[in-house]
Amino acid sequence: MLTHIRLANCGKYAILGGMMINSGYDQFLQVIVVDPKTELVREGETVQKLFFIKKGCLRVWFNNQGTDLTVQFFFEGEAATSLESFINDEPSLFTIEALEPCELAVLVKDDFDQLMTNDPAFKDWFYGTAVQKLLLHGSRLLSFIKDKPVARYGELARQQPELLQRVPQRYIASYLGITPVSLSRIRNRK
Repeated sequence: MLTHIRLANCGKYAILGGMMINSGYDQFLQVIVVDPKTELVREGETVQKLFFIKKGCLRVWFNNQGTDLTVQFFFEGEAATSLESFINDEPSLFTIEALEPCELAVLVKDDFDQLMTNDPAFKDWFYGTAVQKLLLHGSRLLSFIKDKPVARYGELARQQPELLQRVPQRYIASYLGITPVSLSRIRNRK
């Protein structure tokens, strides 16, 4: 499962999933800038970081017999990691790469563990966010089972119109589980 967490800038504060992070949390976050195509997480490696996106777009994908399949996109105000790997110290099933120049705030695993142990508000926030993400991923899975590609595209256009403007068509097609040619046909019908 991937985690997908809200991060909003409020002056020198940030809001993580509705939880105010004040300057006391600054000690745990390192800001980095990465170029497009930078792989932040590699499939098969153990993840030790949680990435909060201040600027840019990330793509999460995995290799399926030589074809990369897109699982998720993340934008400003969100965060991403391969949760099973991050929590269980096991190899990641996914690669996470920058699609655009990105500015990221990074929380490393040791600091995450410290916050989970010593900060009940952080722990409550994390578990609440994880449950919400589990529910959203369940909805997406159900959509793949019951909806046709045209319906999935329409829902994506309705829920995340910025994605259609910022993400290359081949990655959108992969995310929808269709070929770029099929996506082009669907877009031309609209």
